[in-house]
Amino acid sequence: QVQLVESGGGLVQPGGSLRLSCAVSGFTLDHVAIGWFRQAPGKEREGVSCITTEGSTHYIDSVKGRFTISRDNAKNAVYLQMNSLKPEDTAVYSCAANTETPLFCRGVRYNYWGQGTQVTVSS
Repeated sequence: QVQLVESGGGLVQPGGSLRLSCAVSGFTLDHVAIGWFRQAPGKEREGVSCITTEGSTHYIDSVKGRFTISRDNAKNAVYLQMNSLKPEDTAVYSCAANTETPLFCRGVRYNYWGQGTQVTVSS
């Protein structure tokens, strides 16, 4: 059974940090690309960062230099380290898996999704 479970969200003050985790089961990370997405209230979902099977990483401009995506194949988990958080980073963050074209992680279809974890940046 394929499953992605996010954790690590919460309330943090501006300038603070959070580390999100995406625990993956049902397949191994060396066969899938993983993406982190977020959706703020009243806004469309946007891709934040992703990592391919070869370890290539990508970020949207608004998080470059602040967020870092990584994976631990032994633990079958992907992480999103978020530093220097801003109120505009507030959203539900979800991880998703692309098992169809795992050499790519941008502009591709993600066919498995987690439930999401809330990140709130506020003083």
